[in-house]
Amino acid sequence: MSNSSDTVRASPDALLAMARKEGRGRLKIFLGAAPGVGKTFAMLNAAHSEKASGRDVVAGLIETHGRKETEQLLADLEVLPRHRIVYRNQMMREFDIDAALARRPSLLLVDEYAHTNVPGSRHPKRWQDIDELLAAGIDVWTTLNIQHLESLNDVVLRISKVRVRETVPDKVFDLADEIVLVDLPPDELLKRLAEGKVYVQDTAARAVEHFFKPHNLTALRELALRRAAERVDAALVERMQAQAIEGPWAAGERILACIGPDPASPGVVRSAKRLADLMDAPWFAVTVERPGSNHDPRRRKCTDDAMKLAESLGAEVHTLTGTDFPDELLRFARFENVTQIVIGRPHGSLRQWLRLSLPQEMARRSRDIAVHLVPRGGDHAPSFKLSLATRLNASPPAHFLYATVAVAGAVLAGNLVAQAVATPNLSIVFLMAVLFSAIKSGVGPAIYASVLSFFAYNYFFIPPLHTFTVAEPYELLALLMYLVVAIVSATLAGRLRGQVRVSANRVRAMRRLYEFSRRLSGLATPETIAEGAASEICASLARPVLVLLPSGDDLALAAAWPPDDALDEAAMTAARWAFNHNEPAGTDTGTLPLLPWLFLPIRTGNTTYGVIGVGRNDEAPSLDSEARTLLDTLTEQTAAALERSSLSREMIRARTATEAERVRNTLLASISHDFRTPLSSILGSATSLLSYGDKIDEAGKRDLLGNIRQEAEGLDEMVRNLLSITRIEAGALELRCDWLDLREIVARVIGAERRRGARQTMDIALPAELPLVRADATLVEQAIGNVVANAVIHTAPSSHVIIDAELTHELVELRINDDGPGIAADDLPRLFERFTRSASSEGSSSDRGQGTGLGLAIAKGIMEAHGGAIRAESPIANGRGTRFILSFPREHSES
Repeated sequence: MSNSSDTVRASPDALLAMARKEGRGRLKIFLGAAPGVGKTFAMLNAAHSEKASGRDVVAGLIETHGRKETEQLLADLEVLPRHRIVYRNQMMREFDIDAALARRPSLLLVDEYAHTNVPGSRHPKRWQDIDELLAAGIDVWTTLNIQHLESLNDVVLRISKVRVRETVPDKVFDLADEIVLVDLPPDELLKRLAEGKVYVQDTAARAVEHFFKPHNLTALRELALRRAAERVDAALVERMQAQAIEGPWAAGERILACIGPDPASPGVVRSAKRLADLMDAPWFAVTVERPGSNHDPRRRKCTDDAMKLAESLGAEVHTLTGTDFPDELLRFARFENVTQIVIGRPHGSLRQWLRLSLPQEMARRSRDIAVHLVPRGGDHAPSFKLSLATRLNASPPAHFLYATVAVAGAVLAGNLVAQAVATPNLSIVFLMAVLFSAIKSGVGPAIYASVLSFFAYNYFFIPPLHTFTVAEPYELLALLMYLVVAIVSATLAGRLRGQVRVSANRVRAMRRLYEFSRRLSGLATPETIAEGAASEICASLARPVLVLLPSGDDLALAAAWPPDDALDEAAMTAARWAFNHNEPAGTDTGTLPLLPWLFLPIRTGNTTYGVIGVGRNDEAPSLDSEARTLLDTLTEQTAAALERSSLSREMIRARTATEAERVRNTLLASISHDFRTPLSSILGSATSLLSYGDKIDEAGKRDLLGNIRQEAEGLDEMVRNLLSITRIEAGALELRCDWLDLREIVARVIGAERRRGARQTMDIALPAELPLVRADATLVEQAIGNVVANAVIHTAPSSHVIIDAELTHELVELRINDDGPGIAADDLPRLFERFTRSASSEGSSSDRGQGTGLGLAIAKGIMEAHGGAIRAESPIANGRGTRFILSFPREHSES
């Protein structure tokens, strides 16, 4: 019996790989060793079988090369028209990816997987077109010759002496769902070639002389068989792991490729890829940077190109930092359980005579890891000579002039010291000049100063003077030792100067990143975030930058620095592609690389918030790895800020929705309660009249009818309040303004309250010179009535209500004062909000429609519609009382 620990489980990586293929189309590659083996013919034959079974099969692009049997098979299939592109005044016909996406067949046939598209196409390579079709869920069949695989490029060159320019990255080949090997012996292929079934006669003759030789075809056939077998074996392993089929899984090999700023690095990458394929092993590509180092652009570009090549071939790339390169590489190798290291053979240089080279150190220290040396090609120039020449040419001529002046100053200082003090050796004075040049100008001028001071010291201070000869052997030895010390000191001081400069630049970059992140954290809207990001990225990279954010169903330019108002249609197409596919587009990418813009999606997780575009002028080089890392960091910070802004908006919407739901529930509760009480009274009175009308005297009938009328008026007032607040919020309140006397309005309001049973003492104390105001009489009466009713509701029957006014040059302020308990300080700020009620009013039978909490809100809306205002003060005397002040704009009436 096996325990749980013995249970065989499916590989998570294999299951994840299968999950990633869900929703994608299936890719089937017909692989051959050379042109003419019948790949297209085999693909069309298989396609006819699929069509006979009822499948929707369309030929996207088929190259027949004039072969009649191929053309006959193509005649029965639907063929998409080709896309026409004008290039160099010629009409070119290419595969139409947009037509294929619009037609969307179940199976699409696209010949020549490694074909290079005409410049101006959406993608530079046809395999990228096919990848987009697969992402759209379309199954694709295609053809490929073995010499077009990137990892076999230099192998094919050595076999056939022909450089294949059109290549396919191995990682896209490895993602194919099925590989069909189309094989033909070399003799039969040569026979077909002689019969004109591959090329026309003139082309066939040239092909036999150069490429189609028996030994070439045999070697290519072996490569095709091996590569197909490796792919089939890998597919079998994936299926066994995904289905948890138990097998003898041996400990696998792991390969490490060491990359540096050397022209031989691409050969190291390809050799590591071939070794990894042969061993079916994962592999890494690693480069090590010295802290504070600052490579010249050519060396950095060489490293970046090699790392990009490794990544395209399926390597896991890493950049390490350290001063001891062998130790750093071996530490990484042991951490990742690497079993074999691939490194380039060192070039012959002075360094090999002074110390062990990197491969020798790796071989000496790695006792349990195999080290493979990749031979250097004859076309690879020594990188040390390139580096030294670059260092000497990097400094401007003025720096060499400064070094000359420093040496001249050392000669003058030496003469002064020699006259003042008898000193046997003045070399320290010249060493100061060398150090000054190193600190001031760098390594190149410092080495120049070392050599110049060597000759100056000999000429002016070593007997015989004013000659370049040396009389005593010990003087010659001291002079040579001085030269060595001067050059070493100059190199160390210049390197220290460069490291300080680089460290200072990185500190400034980190400070700018911190300030940028802090500034973004204070921005709330996407527009301001976009403007801040555009200005900062432009300042950091010294390139034009723009930010596009979603607007409806498209992207819109949200910010640009320097300010720009438009973007051409080609650039907008690349920006939309980057946004929709979550992948970079434009220059230095596989999508529309001829554009002068690089577009990066602004995304966090699975959410894309927009696109950042970085321009490139004709004079500006491509972004190196350090600049690209900085751009990626700034883009990630911008994405985080946009995500925070989006979350803030979501929180506000959620809070608003919660508040709206609370108001809705309050409204329903208020209406249900406040309508139920008068309706119950009306229903009871009406039922009594209907059931017992003949038994009730006239006084009782009048009392019941009066009760019905009073409750109906209360209901009518509540309905009018609800309609009023609706019109106020919708901005549909209509004003019929005329000159009004507030005395008349107040008198009508007081009379109405007394008729409704108000028992409070109400006094009108308006000044005799109270001017007329221009307002809507009905609405003003409703506003004043709501405020007075509020005073009646919240004060005792013995309270005193006084209505007076205060005049200013600009306003007429009507004041409604009571000596009731007043309003709590916590309630004052929200007193005029909708559905706000004090506890004393809830359930009050004297509410008469104000229980919905709309009275004061309606009064505020009416006053603001008239250009006035309303406010409340409490307490007003002895800790009690409330005063409502209604402010009307003061105008002069026309007499």
